[in-house]
Amino acid sequence: MPFTLTPLSNIPLIRHGDDLADIIVASLHDTKVDLLDNDILVIAQKIVSKAEGRTVNLNTVTPSPRAIELARQTEKDPRVVELILKESNEVLRTRVGTIIVEHKLGFVCANAGIDHSNVAGAGDSVEEMVLLLPTDPDQSSRVIRENIESKTGRKVGVVIIDSHGRAWRNGTVGVAIGMSGVPGLVDMRGDKDLFGYTLRVTMVGAADELAAAASLVMGQAAEGTPVVHVRGFPYQLRESSIKELLRPKEQDLFR
Repeated sequence: MPFTLTPLSNIPLIRHGDDLADIIVASLHDTKVDLLDNDILVIAQKIVSKAEGRTVNLNTVTPSPRAIELARQTEKDPRVVELILKESNEVLRTRVGTIIVEHKLGFVCANAGIDHSNVAGAGDSVEEMVLLLPTDPDQSSRVIRENIESKTGRKVGVVIIDSHGRAWRNGTVGVAIGMSGVPGLVDMRGDKDLFGYTLRVTMVGAADELAAAASLVMGQAAEGTPVVHVRGFPYQLRESSIKELLRPKEQDLFR
């Protein structure tokens, strides 16, 4: 089966309390996509966070002394730094404009994934809104998946993605931060290569590869297509968790 990615149309601006499963099913109809078993829906983190009410008005945040000092060092808004600290297990690195942390969800990222873009309404200069990551993206994926399956009768996978940087390279790419019914890792150890060599270490980050592909379709700025339908994923769907993709701290050479 060909591997295809189709951006879904007519996704409205998402508000707190919106039913994403309802919206996605309606968008599949509008886009003229007939959902099949083993299809996957890749969803931008931002609309999940908005639906779950993860927006914060910076005017309600009182920075701690630690946040004020770290803000001075990094030249960041101390209110944002306070949120970064609250969303993180540990601060790993800092430089002007960036704080690298281990997020409470377990992965390492910049500024705890807190985002300013495409959050508040155009021209809104009073409420300084920022967006936090979902509290439990795996659970969010599971709920959306179960609701879509209930509405359509199809067995599907769901992946929630965000844009992260990488230790060895410049630029951001789409990565999975939550999933349900889609493998995070695919273990190729024991398989043969083209010349019969037995693979010994190859573990494919399948969910991240899918996230990067879908991110190309979504875009990284205007974000007008926050849901992508995927067909022909080359690996068998199964239950999984973001934990599959998180390198244990003792194996992390960049800490």
